[in-house]
Amino acid sequence: MTERPQGARWLLRLLSCIRFDEVLVLQGAPVLGAIFSIGYINSQSAITFLLLIAGNCFLVAHVFLLNDWSGIDGDLQDPSRVERAFLNRGIRRNEIAGLSLILLLLSLVLFARLGLVSLIIGLMIAIASALYSAPAFYLKGIPLLNSLLHLVSGLLHFLLGYSAFGIVDARSLAIGCFFALIFSAGHLTQEVRDFEADLRNGIKTNAVQFGKARSFIVGFALFTLANALLMVLSIKGAVPHVLVLVAALYPLHFYWSLRAMREDLAFESVRRLQGRYRALYAGIGVVMVISVLPT
Repeated sequence: MTERPQGARWLLRLLSCIRFDEVLVLQGAPVLGAIFSIGYINSQSAITFLLLIAGNCFLVAHVFLLNDWSGIDGDLQDPSRVERAFLNRGIRRNEIAGLSLILLLLSLVLFARLGLVSLIIGLMIAIASALYSAPAFYLKGIPLLNSLLHLVSGLLHFLLGYSAFGIVDARSLAIGCFFALIFSAGHLTQEVRDFEADLRNGIKTNAVQFGKARSFIVGFALFTLANALLMVLSIKGAVPHVLVLVAALYPLHFYWSLRAMREDLAFESVRRLQGRYRALYAGIGVVMVISVLPT
């Protein structure tokens, strides 16, 4: 373990344990949920939007810290994670737990400012996180249930943003299912990436239980279903018609996935695939924002 930092160095070291890149990635669903329901933009809606983003940043940071706190023993044995393990940065488990709790409370305070529905959805996401990561439940190690939890969480993240400006209805649930499928598919892909580490640490993910290839194919099938759903929603007018163009991008994801399989789903190959499809869906998100925002 590294030398214990003090004062400002300790605070900076503690904050550096937050996975800021992952926190940023998970802003997509609530931001787009808000965009789909925001209506006209004025000073009040701008303030509400900022409260939503701040609250969700705190909440997602809490989620990842809880996951890291719970899985620290495994991270210390994983060559791809050992360098960023908080114990090797001179930070203790109780300090990570304290920061995680503070971030959760801050997020709930901000969500309460948005309304009761947003607060309830935020609480549901926090509960789902505890069910997934907390040692008392640890659904991360129960195949199928962990994917179901991600499916629900993906929907909740979108509805969190939608509820800040609108009433949760059939349209929001339908659009939210797109994000739920993407979220669950991405998690299955990550399980394939982390197969060796999870196997070594005795964590029964879907990839460990059913094999990397099967889990990867199911994950890709969920991505395919999400793209098909977006096309249907576009054709029916639930989302802008321009989003039907997602069909033109699908072959790229298909090709990248085939390439990863030809490379035996090795860690680096799957990580490269993740970077590519994240960029792809970020592009789809940008198109959503441009096409939905009022002019």
